[in-house]
Amino acid sequence: MTFLDKILDAKLREIAECKRRVSPAEVERMAARRNDFRGFERSVNQDGVRIIAEIKRASPSKGEINLDLNPAALAVAYQAGGAAALSVLTEPAFFKGSQRDLQLAREAVLLPILRKDFIVDPYQIYESAAMGADAILLIVRILDNESLHALHQLARNLGLDVLTEVFDEQDAARAAALKAPLIGINNRDLAHFNTEINHAARIAKLLPAGTSVVAASGVQSQADIELNLRQGIRRFLIGEALVRVTDPAATLKEWIAGSS
Repeated sequence: MTFLDKILDAKLREIAECKRRVSPAEVERMAARRNDFRGFERSVNQDGVRIIAEIKRASPSKGEINLDLNPAALAVAYQAGGAAALSVLTEPAFFKGSQRDLQLAREAVLLPILRKDFIVDPYQIYESAAMGADAILLIVRILDNESLHALHQLARNLGLDVLTEVFDEQDAARAAALKAPLIGINNRDLAHFNTEINHAARIAKLLPAGTSVVAASGVQSQADIELNLRQGIRRFLIGEALVRVTDPAATLKEWIAGSS
């Protein structure tokens, strides 16, 4: 099994357990009460260098990054540093995240929040709205076309924005057919966790004109940001590098100011 197969196998078991704890009908009722979405896509699409700063405790490729991080404190630092939005890992088995991490981050700041997880079931869309997410991640390569379109439409119907993640040429074609307005290009192959910093710029050329592109994974420095800027990408999702630094607010300010 690849890393991705293992993650998805664990995810299906997790979803089944969540449905036993909180019924689909109850989650749908909770989602229907949401009326305070913060406009994730709108914020990410503003002018200039826009960074989605991620709260991430661990990953299969890097192992433990910072298991003891304080989601609220980190969110405050990201907001002070000029982040456009937050991304919060909620996957527990491999990334050590939780819904509580997202909720604590949301309570601490005014930034819109992306729920970063492996979403394969409509239950998770309702759950995302109920927990306080403003946007969700849909990973093209783990969904068939029917599920991809249905989940994307359900999210938009509930008021959630969607970051549609692609990796290769086939993914890009499917996201284009979806007419996804905001596309994240993962520099990391989720099957094997190999990372290549120039990958996003190559795939971006295959997307329709006017698509808002976010480069994700592997961005570690201002030099990496400037490399992407020269190739037309100005939106980034950055996690590990910001979680590891002593002063994430100062680092964000430096990267944004130095690359503008």
